Amino acid sequence: MSEIIRIGNRRELFWDDYLINTHETTATLMVHHPVAKEAVMVHGEAWEGDGCDYHCIVKDEGFYRMYYLGWQMMNEDATKFIPSSIVVCYAESKDGLEWVKPDLGICEYRGSKENNIILDENTMKFDNFFVFKDDNPDCRAGEEYKGIGSDSRDGYLWCFTSADGIHFERSRPMTNQGKFDTLNVALWDQKTCQYMCFIRDFHNVPNGNLNAGVRDIRRIKSKDFVRWTDPEMICFGDQDDIPLYTNAVQKYYRADHMLIGFPSRYIEKKEWTPNFDQLAGADRRKKRMKLHPRYGLTITDCVFMSSRDGINWNRFDEAFITPGLESELNWVYGDCYPAVGLIETKSDIPNAPNDLSMYCFENHWSGIPTNLRRYTIRTDGFASYHSGYKQSKIVTKPFLYTGNSLSVNFATSAIGYIIVKLICEGQTMESIEHFGNTYDRNVIFGKGNIGSFSGKPVIMEILMMDADIYSFQFDERSIV
Repeated sequence: MSEIIRIGNRRELFWDDYLINTHETTATLMVHHPVAKEAVMVHGEAWEGDGCDYHCIVKDEGFYRMYYLGWQMMNEDATKFIPSSIVVCYAESKDGLEWVKPDLGICEYRGSKENNIILDENTMKFDNFFVFKDDNPDCRAGEEYKGIGSDSRDGYLWCFTSADGIHFERSRPMTNQGKFDTLNVALWDQKTCQYMCFIRDFHNVPNGNLNAGVRDIRRIKSKDFVRWTDPEMICFGDQDDIPLYTNAVQKYYRADHMLIGFPSRYIEKKEWTPNFDQLAGADRRKKRMKLHPRYGLTITDCVFMSSRDGINWNRFDEAFITPGLESELNWVYGDCYPAVGLIETKSDIPNAPNDLSMYCFENHWSGIPTNLRRYTIRTDGFASYHSGYKQSKIVTKPFLYTGNSLSVNFATSAIGYIIVKLICEGQTMESIEHFGNTYDRNVIFGKGNIGSFSGKPVIMEILMMDADIYSFQFDERSIV
């Protein structure tokens, strides 16, 4: 008999096959796609520009903090780089829709401190900066907010600390084992009582030529955010070895035993073909290629991945976000770099449940200000098990739950349905047919109380037609 998995009353997501009996399951695991919405911020300040990137969002008491790099990268006709210094900027929002750049009075820019800059080249020659709020119960006083960033002058990844999330001090080096010129992220893992940090490096590097190697993601660990392990490459099983740039790893807020990531795929075409001539912005692309061929030949998109331990990941190879319909400024190296952080935002549809918003910058390499665009996706909706018109089924491995009720996040068509069966010690409870589209449908069983199966090995079978199921959760609810 298969090992029995203990899920208790935690939310389980249908994003991988961890709970799935793959031999008996006929439903298909598939990735979904967020919808592009409005630009929530234009990086048009004098210290910002077309290089603004690496946004990260921190949820705090009643509002959200955002950190990002500000810099102008190219001149207006994209023929050369502008040697502007990179600064770290700060913004706030109460709802994820409207963002404010406060005048902080911390760093001077062109003779004035009326700006939202929190760190500049007087502290370090920044290439990236990431912040998280440390929920380690033993976090040191004054280090409640931790930042990490790389210094392009010394090759180290550095720890920054702050008590208020605005005033940061460069504290201590973390590691020099990696290539850190991307957004490196860190978090506290409550399951293992340790910090994880996800960084970038290269493998299969021929003759020391990094650009000819494969960009990868690696993890380091620490008990105290001072001493770190050597990096180990995260694992995707037998999937293709695809170059990955940013990683955007974070805990999923509705199921904190799950890590998610949105790595950007770095795809460098071998040569200029007539297809490039037909892409909007071909003239700009040719100008960039004079600086380096890959600045014109490389394009990027984004995939979705999830993990339960931080080292073994399920990655969908179909794109999660693409550059979208061609315009003058997209389909470039730098598209589809999601911010770290998700925000529940009010739906455009009256009386509908909240959307889940995420954010990507655009207008890279353009010589004009970067936009930060909002994308929305269904809560838990990054991936699902899907059935088409022909009925299919999900069959789980044996697991133990606690509770007397079951809720599901699912969607069907008018003709579609799901039917849930719980099989325990020779007994079966079967639900009525459920249809609709909701994040939280209480599953009604024809006979019996599923609380009687609580704490016992159970196999769940879900019959489904023209339907998607995203997550489920057992819980204690009042039985009417």
